[in-house]
Amino acid sequence: MNWSDDIDAAATHDTAPESANGSGLFPGDTGSLPLDARRVLCQLLAGPSLDAERHGLLWPVLLREETAIRARLAELFLELVLDRDLRVAFVRQADTGEMETPILLRSSPLTFIDSVLLLNLRQRLAEASAQGQRAVVDADELHAQLAVYEPPQGTDRAGFTKKLNAAIEKMKKNNVLQSIRGSEGRYEVAPTLKLLFSAEEVQALGAVYRELASSGRPFRDDEGGEDE
Repeated sequence: MNWSDDIDAAATHDTAPESANGSGLFPGDTGSLPLDARRVLCQLLAGPSLDAERHGLLWPVLLREETAIRARLAELFLELVLDRDLRVAFVRQADTGEMETPILLRSSPLTFIDSVLLLNLRQRLAEASAQGQRAVVDADELHAQLAVYEPPQGTDRAGFTKKLNAAIEKMKKNNVLQSIRGSEGRYEVAPTLKLLFSAEEVQALGAVYRELASSGRPFRDDEGGEDE
């Protein structure tokens, strides 16, 4: 059980405690959100996302307290992204225009392999969605499809395989890929990816990588972008 599970599980039996003077949840507490709403806020800030399937107890709290939670996040220059159809939510930096504001969310740089894997997964998600199906991928299948981006023969195939495995693990850690119980090496692509990667961005990035693949020149790890 990870920390996120702990938050959700705790909501099953806790009642809001009160401090000695009867106000707040603990001594010195000046907050106004109820306990379960604060747990939702913590889960959103811990990331990478909150969804109805993994956080069945927190999801209805998020819907009920959405306005208050949005306000708390806005005070930190953060924006709540909530999709009721996909039943998922996450937090991103708010667009503050020219205003200089602190950046609270950690950035994780994407390697080239990370980027092409994300692009492949986003395309698979679009294809599956068009057919009303879940997007399910197989690790061996991903290796075969992304082999086009391997360096020229006789250079470092083992290194490429290692980097692709690391990229798959990174997507699992960030819940972009979700393991399918009882089916080792097969994963469902999280619908959240649709919110992170627009169709226009997929098209633009795909064109760049197709051009790179057809050029025949080796790819470098710094040819990726950055993720939040």
